[in-house]
Amino acid sequence: MFTGIIETLGEVVRLDTKGSNLDITIKSSITPELKIDQSVAHNGVCLTVVSLEGDTYTVTAIDETLQKTNLETLQVGHKVNLERAMILGSRLDGHIVQGHVDQTGTCTHIEEKEGSWFFSFTYDAAKGNPTIEKGSITIDGTSLTVVNSGLNTFQVAIIPYTYENTRFNTYNPGTIVNLEFDVIGKYVAKLMASR
Repeated sequence: MFTGIIETLGEVVRLDTKGSNLDITIKSSITPELKIDQSVAHNGVCLTVVSLEGDTYTVTAIDETLQKTNLETLQVGHKVNLERAMILGSRLDGHIVQGHVDQTGTCTHIEEKEGSWFFSFTYDAAKGNPTIEKGSITIDGTSLTVVNSGLNTFQVAIIPYTYENTRFNTYNPGTIVNLEFDVIGKYVAKLMASR
């Protein structure tokens, strides 16, 4: 489990394809605190640390993960949002995030507004993942509040701290992002659909 509060940015330093899997090697300030078998969210995708070397570590994404997320678009030099699993008994500053991406979305518009930014996104509503006004959404692992929720669109407001310390400052219209919808909302939607 994660909270959606990004700890730091990592940098992709190596990508190795092994069959249908992708080994992703990341350089990060949190590497010295990691251990083999530890779960770390990468742009919101929970992946397991498989090796450590100096200030870098490696995780493996399987084919299913690559097809459902934006990890297949990674290139050497790209930044990734990183968060280690939450510690039981700590404050839950964001919301409950599983690290299981539901689908990708596309950034459609960015508007700067008096020191903050509004980012607009679209997604495939046919997959049955709802957003609700003032509900939670996770974008590339970042816990955010939905504004202007539509059938297949929504916006989020980004404060300067989040803009400067996450991947949001690299987004442009057309950027593909990972979306994890609110876990409680997903259960409610599934129950209502089965009635």
